Amino acid sequence: MVLDRLGIDDEEKVEKYDFDTSIRAIAHPLRRQILMWLKTPQLYFPEQEYGQELGVCAGQITGRCSLSKSTVSAHLNALKTAGLVSLHKAGTVHFYKRNEDAIQCLGAHLKSLLKGDPC
Repeated sequence: MVLDRLGIDDEEKVEKYDFDTSIRAIAHPLRRQILMWLKTPQLYFPEQEYGQELGVCAGQITGRCSLSKSTVSAHLNALKTAGLVSLHKAGTVHFYKRNEDAIQCLGAHLKSLLKGDPC
């Protein structure tokens, strides 16, 4: 199995990781942009009033995208479904953070496939 060759042995990570879902999630340019913003949130969301320990609130992401709340919510949900971001709810505020483990799994799997390694 390709995940074994990638050194992924944590059962929880393997259960949550789905290569095809992750690839579909990053297929959209805005989702890749959101992942980039979340990599260094202090740079892209410096004025977030809640701090950044919990992640970036959906409202800040929506404001940066200049799209409707429902459109951005759908994009965030696709990233969450793929496991590439995590969601933390605090009252009515939804915070998003990158899931670095899942992103590393995706990168390693993609690199392996592009090198021609069998799945």
